[in-house]
Amino acid sequence: MPNSNYLMRKLLLTCLVLIVCHHFSPAQLSEKNRFEISKNMSVYSAVLKELSMSYVDSILVEEIISDNIAFMLKQLDPYTEYIPEDELPDFLLAATGEYTGIGADILSHKGQIFIAEPFDGMPAAAAGLQVGDILTEINGEKIDGRTADYIRKLLSGKPNTKVTIKFLRQGDKKPRKVTIRRKRITIDPITYYCVLPGNTGYICLSKFTTHSAQNLKAAFEDLKTNRGIASLIIDVRNNGGGSLEDCLEILNCFIPRGRILMTEKGKDPKLNKTYRSAQDAIDTVIPLAILVNRQSASAAEILAGSLQDWDRAIVIGSRTFGKGLLQISRKLPHKGQLKVTSAKYYIPSGRCIQAVDYAHHNNAGSISDLPDSPDLFFYTAKGRRVRGGGGVFPDFDAEEKGTPAILHQLETENLFFEFVVQWQAKHPVDPPRIFTITNNIYNEFKNFLKSKSFTYTRQSEKAIGNLKNILAAESDWELAAKEFNALEKQMKSDLDHDMDFHKNRIVNVLGRQIMKRYYLSKGELIYSLRNDRSLNKALEMLSDRDLYLKTLASSNK
Repeated sequence: MPNSNYLMRKLLLTCLVLIVCHHFSPAQLSEKNRFEISKNMSVYSAVLKELSMSYVDSILVEEIISDNIAFMLKQLDPYTEYIPEDELPDFLLAATGEYTGIGADILSHKGQIFIAEPFDGMPAAAAGLQVGDILTEINGEKIDGRTADYIRKLLSGKPNTKVTIKFLRQGDKKPRKVTIRRKRITIDPITYYCVLPGNTGYICLSKFTTHSAQNLKAAFEDLKTNRGIASLIIDVRNNGGGSLEDCLEILNCFIPRGRILMTEKGKDPKLNKTYRSAQDAIDTVIPLAILVNRQSASAAEILAGSLQDWDRAIVIGSRTFGKGLLQISRKLPHKGQLKVTSAKYYIPSGRCIQAVDYAHHNNAGSISDLPDSPDLFFYTAKGRRVRGGGGVFPDFDAEEKGTPAILHQLETENLFFEFVVQWQAKHPVDPPRIFTITNNIYNEFKNFLKSKSFTYTRQSEKAIGNLKNILAAESDWELAAKEFNALEKQMKSDLDHDMDFHKNRIVNVLGRQIMKRYYLSKGELIYSLRNDRSLNKALEMLSDRDLYLKTLASSNK
């Protein structure tokens, strides 16, 4: 089997070409390419047939081909992927924000499936499911050890069909049982909007779906017409992108008709396309700020970068992810689809914000981080110099740098979630706008971690260990052993010390987790905004009209 698997992987590299080219007209392929495709596919078909008939062991053809298609596409970039029929619902959910199910997010933790969040007003919430409930059976099937993806498929189904769920709630000794009728679920991409101090509107856009532009327009009109806002903040932190059409429509709300919003450039120059604002804008003068972070990607970067390039908004936060590749979907036989990277996008200043060059590898086989754009700096419409080559760089960097090792480990092991599930059974809490993590709550969390024998390793500890190994290999260890042992002892992780030293960072995450348990994602966001460095910087800039205009007009050529 390993031999056949290796051979299949090599040969299937030609299969992708055939799949993609199947959807292009003959005029788009040279005669040489058509011949090479035909020749190699004949070889591939013949080898597969011979292996099936002659190989010493039985060959699971479908499994091998599926694995090798994944292997083949992995050689290209992370965004080109084959979507078989049974995975289309998840694919459509990402694109449209719609699916059919019970309306709940789930989490896999230590071999169990938890309800991470029942969406407000959806069937799961109406049936009484809560954050932290452990799913044990679905339609009579025990689900211990199953993956979250497998459970999502069981919970999905046709509208109006029923699904029976057994679950265990914290503190219960016996599972509960509930039958839920599935329905069409539409996830609102606007997590929350409100008016902040200084008559500043705030809209949190969590993703770009086919409802994003419509919902953002409605929120903005409400804030402007009914609540009289004087400025606006759009928050696209942790927004991984989505619908390009909706992104461009949102841009057109604030950028005058006829302006370039984005340009696509692919292999065939004839297919290159420039997108312009096609309608009159809703508002071209209201002061704008866009909040971004390292998880703002794709369409979120187009939104922030294009508004920055037209000097229409100040961008605040941290450098964005750097995904400047566009994908198109192609239908395949047997109801599958191929999502294939077809072009790079460029925002109005000419920047391509793609951070990783997947087309080229160095001698060691690693992917290069060099920017796609050869020029390091570009210029906005008013002559402000902006950085190119990998993500959108904010006008004001306001994000906290780095994540302490203890906080990273707590999040990785889902220990905040695990604590809150146990803690909430005995504690009522205040609403998000006034809730506070008291010393008693924080000490309870400390004791919980100690009961779990929680351990972690600092990066400095790892570095010291690596250096010790190098010195030992070079026979120089004895010369520095005393100093290194003292340093290692000093740098060794100390739970009580680090919990106190990083208390503010840990309290912020713990408070958000508690608010999400009681008040879902909206409550978590409201709580987090109370002590938000990027938001406070945006409010500061927008409250000073002269400073805002000076920032957007300043030329730093």
